[in-house]
Amino acid sequence: MTTIDLTPLYRSSVGYDRFGALVNAAMRSEKTSPGYPPYNIVDLKDDKYAITLAVAGFTEGELNIELEKGVLTVSGKKETNSDDTHYLYQGIATRSFERKFNLADHIEVVGADLRDGMLTVSLLREVPEKMKPRTIAIGGAEVLEHKPSKPKKVARKSKAKAA
Repeated sequence: MTTIDLTPLYRSSVGYDRFGALVNAAMRSEKTSPGYPPYNIVDLKDDKYAITLAVAGFTEGELNIELEKGVLTVSGKKETNSDDTHYLYQGIATRSFERKFNLADHIEVVGADLRDGMLTVSLLREVPEKMKPRTIAIGGAEVLEHKPSKPKKVARKSKAKAA
């Protein structure tokens, strides 16, 4: 398995501790399920996103959407048909699947919709007010100064030499 050395990135950034794990997980998932089911990730206006998966043949009861620790998991388990259908050719995939998406901080899942064989998961980025960019006025507030403390002088006792 291929791993990527991200040491240079860690030298100049803070808070990307799980970035390496995300990259390796993405590479691993593409090897295990390279293209099924196909999906789109759409960047809509105003911090809104949508993930659309082609899940033709699946019903709402056969699909499962979970969000845990910033990982969105969409899975489908097709109920087995007990009929004795003999296919001459079966090109419609009805196999079970699991697709994982790592969501960035402050991304929330706001809903999901299944229409015409397409499952759309709606996402919204809600950045807390204290995390949003703000302008700092110069000279408009009291400045807290850091004054280093001066070393204390220690009185030393000298031993007098007897003459």
